[in-house]
Amino acid sequence: MKKITPFLWFDDKAEEAAKFYVSVFKNSKIGSIARYSEEAATASGRPAGSVMTVSFKLNGQEFTALNGGPQFTFTPAISFVVNCDTQQEIDRLWEKLSAGGEKGVCGWLTDRYGVSWQIVPAVLGKLMQGKDAERSKRVMQALLKMTKLDIKTLKQAYEKR
Repeated sequence: MKKITPFLWFDDKAEEAAKFYVSVFKNSKIGSIARYSEEAATASGRPAGSVMTVSFKLNGQEFTALNGGPQFTFTPAISFVVNCDTQQEIDRLWEKLSAGGEKGVCGWLTDRYGVSWQIVPAVLGKLMQGKDAERSKRVMQALLKMTKLDIKTLKQAYEKR
């Protein structure tokens, strides 16, 4: 089986969004750009020669963005989880991705294009799924009070006796 590639439907900002995401994530690049042909433009109501799709990679993960029109919009029902090793990485991604968007709770944000992201510490799963239910409960209580997640605070909640 080939890789699964997320396909993102934008109204008319596919190329702008792809360039933004590539600027945020390391090991990322724009791939190919397909443009609307005369025939496809007529069928879609898009200008001939305008950007139809943009393929791009974010940290090695392939994506495709489409300028498909306003019929569909993003919702938080689908989000991208970014597991971060350091607080510095969380801070950087949180600020860049939330700029012009909306900061949510528990590490969730919506970027300026309407795409939802979860910026979380890679260690969160270990802290939440430990054998000690009381520790996991404390971590969850701490997490529910946060917008941007803080590794130190989550670890302190886990270690608290």
